[in-house]
Amino acid sequence: MKHEEANKEIGGKGAKRQRGKRVGGNSKIQNVQSPAPNPQPVVPSRQSPAPNLDNWLEIGTIVSPQGLSGELKVYPVSDFPERFEVPGKRWLLRSGDTEPQPIELLTGRYISNKNLYVIRLAGVENCDQAEALRGCKLMVPASDRPQLGEDEYHVLDLIGLEVFMQASGELVGTVVDIIPAGNDLLEVKFHESFATDKKQKTVLIPFVEAIAPVVDLKSNRIEITPPPGLLEINN
Repeated sequence: MKHEEANKEIGGKGAKRQRGKRVGGNSKIQNVQSPAPNPQPVVPSRQSPAPNLDNWLEIGTIVSPQGLSGELKVYPVSDFPERFEVPGKRWLLRSGDTEPQPIELLTGRYISNKNLYVIRLAGVENCDQAEALRGCKLMVPASDRPQLGEDEYHVLDLIGLEVFMQASGELVGTVVDIIPAGNDLLEVKFHESFATDKKQKTVLIPFVEAIAPVVDLKSNRIEITPPPGLLEINN
């Protein structure tokens, strides 16, 4: 992640913290199937005006073909399985291009032991066509930002929050990234007054209830209760 925090939905399927604490990404697809797919050209038009990519979210990367019939393996960077399982319009961004092109998602399924989705896109019907999409990004508009439940957070809500020791009130540092894992990790850049080892610039803190019991977006702060040694783990 990253990267481009503003342009990705972070986390894989089932990436939930203890007691439901969850980084939910930036938007969620509507559970509505689009009209019958009309295959779109795979090659994007280079005549289109370049958009502001801040208005788009990356939901995954096509990593390889799956079999010989045009299916694709996708590595997700979204907490929302609907992105890959609910048929409808998505957008495809090729390496080197700045204009995502619409493409129709036909089917998708999750492979849990590999943290991958296998999807089928309209107009991609054989292994050669699938191979040509290796490395392409799947995108969605950033305009459909969902309402999240209690103890669920958008990535952009967490980036930039200050992190404090709950017991002492001491400023630890600032959240600079969210790393997707079994339990997502806050990447925190140490405040100069806190770091005891000046060579250690950041630390990874599990985003779980026991370690980050307080997330106060209005006050721009996270309070942590790290076990002994956690803040020195990256030394």
